[in-house]
Amino acid sequence: MSNLFEQVDDPVADAITVALEQRIDGQWAKILCPKTAHSELDEDKISGDLAPTDALSSAVKLANLLKLEIVIQDRDHIWKKEWGELFRDDGEADEG
Repeated sequence: MSNLFEQVDDPVADAITVALEQRIDGQWAKILCPKTAHSELDEDKISGDLAPTDALSSAVKLANLLKLEIVIQDRDHIWKKEWGELFRDDGEADEG
């Protein structure tokens, strides 16, 4: 079973966001974890530039530690299928 990640346009207040970026010097990522995501955080946490696979690995470790969701910001469309599956929330809540 592959990993499933929600794709978002902007960082999310209650989740860890991995922001992917295509630059002239390659593909990079940052991990963003706002203090609003967890009661034990006293400030926003933002990583330095990381290789996308390193950012995902580090984000998974942090998410497991803090019991938070990971979302992906991929404005430059660099996501690779081997990293997992991206989906978009359609905004409709499940009822039942």
